[in-house]
Amino acid sequence: MARTKQFDPDAALQSALELFWRRGYEATSVADLVEHLGVGRASIYATFGSKHELYLKAMDRYAETRDPLLLTELSQPGPALPAVRAVVRRFAAEAASPQGRLNGCFVTNTAAELAPHDPAAARRVETSWEHVETLLHSALVRAQAQGELPEDREPRTLARMLLVLLQGVRIVGKASNDPARVRDAAEQALTLLD
Repeated sequence: MARTKQFDPDAALQSALELFWRRGYEATSVADLVEHLGVGRASIYATFGSKHELYLKAMDRYAETRDPLLLTELSQPGPALPAVRAVVRRFAAEAASPQGRLNGCFVTNTAAELAPHDPAAARRVETSWEHVETLLHSALVRAQAQGELPEDREPRTLARMLLVLLQGVRIVGKASNDPARVRDAAEQALTLLD
């Protein structure tokens, strides 16, 4: 007869996400996970697989919780350009915040730490970036159709520029002691939408 799990796998996954997000993949050992999750090593392996598999599941959880927020922000009825501006400003504010400096963005952190040599992590990073770019592109197409964005602007190119800006803001915000650096960059980029 199989034993029942003595822990909540969903809560353990969330806890693992928080630890990986704060410390990164390489700096988090299985012993760290055991201590942080309060779950035995064998239970972690039986439930989630290897440390790497747990990390990938944590990335999936991050996407599940973050992506709906962005979709909601960028798909509201009415004018689209104010929503795009608000998203860019939110990213900049989060990046410059004390919590943003501590953790950064889980996807951006993974892109810097693992994507160059980990195909599974790189696929998840690319999927996340494609999702953000698609949401931005859709909002900018809508803005152009509603007369908010000049006809001579290319929504796809602008969406890509904003994606790169948002990722750069996350990196610079994590490492810089000057919050104005990311806010100024975000505001300058937004002038391209005028």
